[in-house]
Amino acid sequence: MQETSGAGDRAVKAVLFDMDNTLWDFVAAKRAACRAVVDHAGAGDAEALYAYFRRPGVGFEDPSNVIEYLLDIGADRSCVMPCCKVYEKAKIAAIRPYPGVRETLDALASADLSLAVVTDAHSSQARARLRKAGIDDLFSCVVTPDISGQRKPDPASFLHALSTLSASPSDAMVVGDSIRREIEPGRTLGMRTAYALYGDQSDGPVSLGSRPDYVLGSIRDLIAIIGIS
Repeated sequence: MQETSGAGDRAVKAVLFDMDNTLWDFVAAKRAACRAVVDHAGAGDAEALYAYFRRPGVGFEDPSNVIEYLLDIGADRSCVMPCCKVYEKAKIAAIRPYPGVRETLDALASADLSLAVVTDAHSSQARARLRKAGIDDLFSCVVTPDISGQRKPDPASFLHALSTLSASPSDAMVVGDSIRREIEPGRTLGMRTAYALYGDQSDGPVSLGSRPDYVLGSIRDLIAIIGIS
């Protein structure tokens, strides 16, 4: 759904995309990986393992979540490290882009827009997921905390992407499923913002405290918003 009127925002020359839950359902991939772990271990509950990744103060990607969960349920210690490998392999295998992702990215690239990914995943993980999704060829740069030195919502990764694309904030749009991590810093920097409501898996009602310029029901909405025929 477009929040402002007009036939298309053709002033946009560069688009910075969040990755997980914006380009694919990362929560579904993690849940699939948790199921693979308990199947391999022959013990535990996949949703209980997933809950470990959501604990405050522990990284959502930290493999220590798998280790701690298995030790806490008394799983055989010999299976712990193999289960970590099972988790990573199953997570990548479950990455599938949302419907319309390739179509939309192709349309933007064909219109000579510069595309980047700005994510909090490690660069090796980001590249692996983009390859699995079959869209790694469409981005001019992938900016991660190990490259920029900071995690979102710090502006460092966004500024790094803009510099790499030789784009100014006024010429750019950021697309993401998090108001706090993408929309708020994007607005602060002066970029247009497109909130991927379809991918936001936050608990409870969504608050648009930092109101985005556009709210997306599907990633395909970007084609009309930017004015690509």
